[in-house]
Amino acid sequence: MKQAIYSSRTADKFVVRLPDGMRDRIAEVARNHHRSMNSEIIARLEQSLLQEGALEGEVALRLDSPELSLHERELLQRFRQLSRRQQNALISLIAQDVESATDAD
Repeated sequence: MKQAIYSSRTADKFVVRLPDGMRDRIAEVARNHHRSMNSEIIARLEQSLLQEGALEGEVALRLDSPELSLHERELLQRFRQLSRRQQNALISLIAQDVESATDAD
């Protein structure tokens, strides 16, 4: 079966009302990660859903997304090869590192 290819023209769209200041914070984090704001929001939603175990098959559909860099694709492939326990441990470690970096700024 052929994998779905992401297209911004055919993608589901949803308007989100952000609290004051959140748009600027998302824009800054996205710049730091060299991503668009949309990609940053999607990445964070995917991470949250992965942690809850609610995003089993969906990650495979995103693997060929044009929004993913070569490095992101490689990381995603390697991440998927880890056990669930290893994935959760890695996500926790990254979240702690991000929090530490944010606190240092």
